[in-house]
Amino acid sequence: MKIVDGGVCAIEGVLAAGACDDEYGVAVIVCKDSDATAVFTSNKIIAAPVILTKNAIQNGKLSAVIANSGNANCFTGDQGIEDGKAMASIVAEELDFNIDDIAVASTGVIGRFMPMNIIGKLINKAIVRLENSSEASKNAAEAIMTTDTYSKEFAVETKLKNGKTIRIGGITKGSGMIAPNMGTMLCFITTDIKATASQLNAALKKAVDASFNMVVVDGDESTNDTVVLMANGKSEESIDENFEKALEYLCCQLARMMAKDGEGATKFMEVEVNGATNTEEARLAAKAVVSSSLVKTALFGADPNWGRIVAAVGYSGSNIDPKLVSVDLESQDKKVNIVDHGIINAFEGTSQLEEAENIMEEKNIRIVIDLGLGNGNATAYGCDLSYDYVSINAEYTT
Repeated sequence: MKIVDGGVCAIEGVLAAGACDDEYGVAVIVCKDSDATAVFTSNKIIAAPVILTKNAIQNGKLSAVIANSGNANCFTGDQGIEDGKAMASIVAEELDFNIDDIAVASTGVIGRFMPMNIIGKLINKAIVRLENSSEASKNAAEAIMTTDTYSKEFAVETKLKNGKTIRIGGITKGSGMIAPNMGTMLCFITTDIKATASQLNAALKKAVDASFNMVVVDGDESTNDTVVLMANGKSEESIDENFEKALEYLCCQLARMMAKDGEGATKFMEVEVNGATNTEEARLAAKAVVSSSLVKTALFGADPNWGRIVAAVGYSGSNIDPKLVSVDLESQDKKVNIVDHGIINAFEGTSQLEEAENIMEEKNIRIVIDLGLGNGNATAYGCDLSYDYVSINAEYTT
């Protein structure tokens, strides 16, 4: 596997474009006649574009995605559905596609009607810019940003078991309202693999469980979460385990970008849990730690508070024996064991505490927890909780 340039446009035949004004953005991604699948928010308040894309994806086919930022088109009733349909209709008419093969996605403020006079013009502007290039993918990624501070895209090339090469590329947005069930995130993935919608769905669900469902910025789950996977079959190669591994790797890299760009974040946190009784319990423990407001604030204050870490594991629902738990803190070039099989090493005045304090000053911090019970392991991604997070969200609509 190797990292390649191009985002969604790393795939032959995929076109992308973005168009923005001061308040709104629109991205168009074309992957004509693709087999496709998607996963969505589990929030019971569901945005209009999620409803529309769920309907569109039922036949397992897509040709394009139209996505906007600045307005979530959620809690907008029948008008929201009509506005979402209007967005898809513009793309379908301009590109001569069936409207049922257009996915719609939105992100932004909830409870406000879509300014279609503005969005419609931006869609048309984006359509005339469609092309297959790294710049086009970047423009599309930038167009769907809200409180994100930078665009997020990634692409990989990998060899299948038969030695043939395929590619996968993706763009995402996500910074705040990020919970363990995805978050205020949109993600669009393209590939040249040849696969059925059901094969793609199984691979995507597995990848999302290990990536986007393991990211926590603030614990709030959005109404608009959408991850779309489109496969145009250009490679003529069939899906296999190597494809699934590459897809999971790509999603994990995009998830890391989201966590690093959490609203107001000053530090990135990666929590690895080993030795759980199974994978699900490892995930419970890892997500509990990255979700903990007390751990997040300790991270912000560079406080190696191991008590908050083990307390979060304790209430996670995972099986735990306090006498077996070990905790390490790591940075790029440093590592210290602060709890060893239930024995505290990082007491006041110890070298371990001093080293732990130094590590907590770093920008990227790994917390490695071993439960000593089995072979289950999982990794979760998060960030600290800062003053700026409060400021950003206190003034979000004003």
